[in-house]
Amino acid sequence: MSNGISIIIPAVDEASIIARAVLQFTQHNHSSFLEVIVVDGGSRDQTKEVAFGAGAKVIESPKRNRAAQMNLGARSAKFSLLYFVHADVQVPASFYDDIFLSINNGFESGCYRSDFESYPGLMRLNAYLTRFNLLTFRGGDQTLFITKSAFTKLNGFDEYYTIMEDYDFIARLWKAKIPFALIQKDVVISVRKYEKNSWLQVQIANGIAMFLFKQKKSPEVIKKYYRKLLNYRQENY
Repeated sequence: MSNGISIIIPAVDEASIIARAVLQFTQHNHSSFLEVIVVDGGSRDQTKEVAFGAGAKVIESPKRNRAAQMNLGARSAKFSLLYFVHADVQVPASFYDDIFLSINNGFESGCYRSDFESYPGLMRLNAYLTRFNLLTFRGGDQTLFITKSAFTKLNGFDEYYTIMEDYDFIARLWKAKIPFALIQKDVVISVRKYEKNSWLQVQIANGIAMFLFKQKKSPEVIKKYYRKLLNYRQENY
């Protein structure tokens, strides 16, 4: 495997934060071995221009669908190792070495635990639980690295899932017994979801979404309940 990593960031209307998301890679000391791809899902702000200015390759997706955007980014990636990162996440400075250490130890995929920029409510509990490798405590916010061969074997993200696409992917990855590393370090996640919602509201919404997902309810049904319970960027996805 080459020493390069293709970082794929799906985005919609993230002009205020996309530069920070990109610069953590384009200004990294291993930047010559990194490719940053921002896949835009039809932003109505300056997301594309800001991302390009920060050094990212920008691709426009015909679908406003995070699964479709990430698949498009993966198809465009030049390196054989993919790293999916959300726009509001900051990764550890050691991510490059962490990922290749995992790969050299026989893992083909993996993620981090999560931490938060601040702790409104009981969010320390949320962060603590991500150290346990259970599907309920996984999620796209924790980032995901995977070899392109393993990603292809799984046929990428299922674009049927316009919500919960990350949980579906992880469930299929584990079912296929692809070696998965939970790196015991933290990515740092924005708390913007909690700016207009209480901690309890978010937990209830997440719990119902997971219950409906496990009951194999359609993404549209899940989104209906999620949008009803939370005030959070509902127009974006």
